Amino acid sequence: MNKQELNIKELIRTFDKSSMTKLKITEGDFSIELRKDSSARTYISSDEAQTPVIQTIAATKTADEQPKAANNLPTFKSPMVGTFYKSPSPGAEAFVKIGSVVKKGQPIAIVEAMKIMNEIDAEFDCRIIDILVEDGQPIEFDMPLFSVEKL
Repeated sequence: MNKQELNIKELIRTFDKSSMTKLKITEGDFSIELRKDSSARTYISSDEAQTPVIQTIAATKTADEQPKAANNLPTFKSPMVGTFYKSPSPGAEAFVKIGSVVKKGQPIAIVEAMKIMNEIDAEFDCRIIDILVEDGQPIEFDMPLFSVEKL
């Protein structure tokens, strides 16, 4: 077995033990993609400059399955424990504001967990009615983040 085969086997073992559901790595003409059965989408990318790993996780429930906020509207909930951020970097404009119209797949926030920045994407077209957490606030799994109106 060569070094690359050993690295791939170790990568597969690590991926299998992790909570990630999808992993895709491309380096030059080499590419590998691993998937687990799940409704969450996870992408990990890294380039030669050793950029930070970014995961993209979709809000996994439809509007009809979402628990209702106090105003009886659907909510997008956190898929993990971490720290909530409204913008992609300090000082940058927020992904969304109250009243923003969001398209399915559009980033709406970031949750930092274990030094990994996880983009949270909208699962369906909607309008942001309320942002239920503060920027930089620690959040729990399944905690409502946004109250939305499905379009």
